[in-house]
Amino acid sequence: MKSRAAFFIALRYLLGRAHEGGRYLRGAATGIAVSLIPIIVTLIVADGMIRGITDRYLELGTGHFQAYNLFNSDFGENTVNEFKAIDGVRGAWQQQQSMGVLVGKKGKTGVTVRSIESSFWDDPGSAAYLKIIDGEGKPETGRDIVLGESLASGIGVQVGDTVRLMTIRTGEAGRPSPRTAPFNVKGIVSCGYNELDALWCIINLEGGKRILSSDLSASLIVKIDDPYKKADDFLWTFYSELGAGYNIYTWKELLRSQYSSYESTRQLLLFIMALIVVVAAVNVSSATSMLALERQRDIAVLKVSGAGVAGVTSVFIWGSFLTGLTGGSIGIIAGLLIGKNINPLIRSLEKVLTFFSSLFKGGEVKILDPGFYLETIPIIIDWTAVFMIGCFTILCSVLASWIPARRAGKLKPMELLRKT
Repeated sequence: MKSRAAFFIALRYLLGRAHEGGRYLRGAATGIAVSLIPIIVTLIVADGMIRGITDRYLELGTGHFQAYNLFNSDFGENTVNEFKAIDGVRGAWQQQQSMGVLVGKKGKTGVTVRSIESSFWDDPGSAAYLKIIDGEGKPETGRDIVLGESLASGIGVQVGDTVRLMTIRTGEAGRPSPRTAPFNVKGIVSCGYNELDALWCIINLEGGKRILSSDLSASLIVKIDDPYKKADDFLWTFYSELGAGYNIYTWKELLRSQYSSYESTRQLLLFIMALIVVVAAVNVSSATSMLALERQRDIAVLKVSGAGVAGVTSVFIWGSFLTGLTGGSIGIIAGLLIGKNINPLIRSLEKVLTFFSSLFKGGEVKILDPGFYLETIPIIIDWTAVFMIGCFTILCSVLASWIPARRAGKLKPMELLRKT
């Protein structure tokens, strides 16, 4: 039997009337479609979360690279300009980072003190992810300070208030001593991810020289055009053009443990969802067995007409392939539609849950709590992964139906005719 004939017979079974066996294949296709919707949505949400959080760390935190001068604790203007002059480098900024204690109206708390050039916050990447809650988004003078939203709320301060920042400085005798200095709150900001900016206490380089220890090594934050694809290539460019006087780390090294954790969680979620697809594919095996029972007369006629074991088997293999293709296509399309509109769907669900919660005197329901998640999920579609999921679905469908299809191909025509 030619493959074309087997294909059209299988297509007729899939699209045929319910009493002719089509209901089994269509039911299996529906099961596959339903199982694929959550895996596609999970893929989009997981990739969006990972990319959204990583982008914020890259643009507002670590930068794409961090360089350290091996021979000097500080970077001169000439050195900074050398980095900036390299083709493809978007910008370079000096930074000192330390820990401190910030005292406000309602208490005190530990903070991460970031002393960085004010122009860093004007960079397009920084501006894209920095949300100004109140005031201004960067400190202009050595007396200005910018705080993260949750930090400002925790110590009860607003724009215009005065706070005291205490750090540890090393004196001339080499002994550490506390240093406290007043700062004026210039602005309150948020990046939409509380874990990153919860302890943000931002001052400029002038303020850092006033309150941070002079022996604290400065780092140079460097940004390039495409950190995801070009980071490794640029690392060698920096070393070849600037010499060996620096330690330079890519964002992949700086965020290795965190990024690996995100990727491991993503892979685990996809693996669990893949098990659902495997279970749905088993239904194709049952559907193929039931179709073979329903179409025994057709099998007998094909056998009498000269079709061999392989020919009859190919009819049911084609049927399972078309079932997996149909269910996979419907499930992927539906999953993509839901995933692409996941943010408005979540907002609508939050409103519905808040309404029912208010009936029982409950508070506002937040599914995407900014204390743990991004407020808005970026929509990232990994088309390679989507294609692989579709191929995996079809492969599982075909493999699951191989045994019942082979069994149907080995049926003897005379016994089938006597039964029917």
